[in-house]
Amino acid sequence: MNTIYYDYQFNQNELFILAILFITITVIFLLPKRFPLSLSIMYFLVGVFLGTLFDHTISIEPFDYYDVNDSSNFELFDFISYIMYGPFTYLIIYFYDKLKIKGYMNIIYIIFFTCFGIVMEWICVKMGIFHYKNGYQIFFSIPIYLFVNSLYLIYYHLTKKYLQVKNLLGT
Repeated sequence: MNTIYYDYQFNQNELFILAILFITITVIFLLPKRFPLSLSIMYFLVGVFLGTLFDHTISIEPFDYYDVNDSSNFELFDFISYIMYGPFTYLIIYFYDKLKIKGYMNIIYIIFFTCFGIVMEWICVKMGIFHYKNGYQIFFSIPIYLFVNSLYLIYYHLTKKYLQVKNLLGT
């Protein structure tokens, strides 16, 4: 069993979280608008919600597979780190819509962003944001990313279908 060393200082893990949020939100504002503001906010928030849900599902008892940031207690930067899921989710949906992904390309798209998620998680481990414990290993996250990325695209299609029906009915 690995010993977890917490740093308890404002340093690289908090700075990394703030940098990622700044960069991804800046990218979002620089991209041409694809969705109404309300829909953009929903896509952002669904990422925060699902990311937090799945993180908490496996990071608390009975599983307790990892800690986030500087301790096993919930802290402000834990919450801020969960916000990082929002811009990434928005960008996943943004490029999905922009590229007009169809057919078997859906699978490739989901696998691509699963690989991206694994790389980001690996970086987060190196930066001290995630601290694995109880035998957890990064490749255990692959089915979670596959599932969550699929949920993002399902949510996109449901909102798109709902908006099309609302427009057809004129309400």
